[in-house]
Amino acid sequence: MNLPKLYLASKSPRRKEILQTLKIPFEYLESPYEENLSDCANLNPEDLVSRLACLKAIHASKTVNSGLVIGADTIVVQGGKILGKPKDRNDAKAILQSLSGKRHLVITGVAIFNAETKKSISRSETTYVYFKELSEKDIETYLDTSEPYDKAGAYGIQGHAGLFVERIEGCYFNVVGFPVAAFNKLMHFSGFDLNDYIKKGNLL
Repeated sequence: MNLPKLYLASKSPRRKEILQTLKIPFEYLESPYEENLSDCANLNPEDLVSRLACLKAIHASKTVNSGLVIGADTIVVQGGKILGKPKDRNDAKAILQSLSGKRHLVITGVAIFNAETKKSISRSETTYVYFKELSEKDIETYLDTSEPYDKAGAYGIQGHAGLFVERIEGCYFNVVGFPVAAFNKLMHFSGFDLNDYIKKGNLL
């Protein structure tokens, strides 16, 4: 099968694990892009993550001449405020307290940049997440783990924080950090079928 290579321009271990679980063959490609909110001034959260995902993919593509470069960016939004990765334990605690007993949004932008044609396509996916009321013990126990500190919103649904989630509305994988259904649609729009990549992955 003559398929262009897939390159993942993300350091996120969760995104790598999702693609590996689906048996989609890909290579890691480092993106030199440093997030700069001035590149996304006055954009709503959905357009912001789509833009950042595109910039990550475009900057990573400069080291290859062909293939499809995948960029992704995830944010958590609570009460109209974007919650990034916590700076330290106190920041993580404040974030978790703000999510306690409330609904928040997890929004991920996914982009595909064709390194040969120099064309890009992107979209965002939103999932609503409902947290239970968190006790002091819930929060302090979680802060003693390594989970909160490298994740937007200071939690990972696939880990210990799964105990905090009462329900979600939307794509579970989006909360993990890579909405596979949205990615599948982008691949179709780009003229490729992920089933072909999975077949290839099963032959490797």
